[in-house]
Amino acid sequence: MAAILQDRLVSVRTGNVQLQGNLRIPPAADGIVVFAHGSGSGRHSPRNRFVADVLVNAGLATLLIDLLTQEEEMIDLQTAEIRFDIRLLAERLGGVTDWLAGEPSTAALSIGYFGASTGAAAALIAAADRPRTVRAIVSRGGRPDLAEPFLRRVRQPTLLIVGGADDVVIHLNRQALKELGGIKRLLIIPGATHLFEEPGELEQVAALASQWFLRYLDEVP
Repeated sequence: MAAILQDRLVSVRTGNVQLQGNLRIPPAADGIVVFAHGSGSGRHSPRNRFVADVLVNAGLATLLIDLLTQEEEMIDLQTAEIRFDIRLLAERLGGVTDWLAGEPSTAALSIGYFGASTGAAAALIAAADRPRTVRAIVSRGGRPDLAEPFLRRVRQPTLLIVGGADDVVIHLNRQALKELGGIKRLLIIPGATHLFEEPGELEQVAALASQWFLRYLDEVP
């Protein structure tokens, strides 16, 4: 009988909250990528789901998970404050990572982070706190500057992808690149804006992320 894709909703307890996510595991997965969403985004974001689809088709498992509860999201929509509580988001991402390590279906999989906007900063902090558990990081239009005190501790291979028309974020990523430890690369996609909404741009992001994770998730730390 042919192996089939596992696709299920999961509920992850971390701290005093329960987080909801979508876990997909293709047959013979080479690793798993956890998505750390950006400002005002979530696991239902079409952009995140598109990238996740590409990763799954490449043989990588994915976990799209909301790092805020529904109640917190409602508050954040009004105040935009919680999305910038990077340490809180990083702690929850770390809790999700610990859950994956103890979950039978994912315990054997190497873990990577795909972070967007403020979620990229949370991913970098969580990776710095778990140097042996997290193997690789990709940031899409990220704000790594918000993780500045932790950047020198990040030793995992890190790919920063920024749109060529996103001038402020390009500058912030260039500054962060100098601080990051380990293997690191900054790729600027010409003409792309912050959300990579132009035709073909998100496809480039997904392809680059897929290549990065396939290359580094199998490496022994």
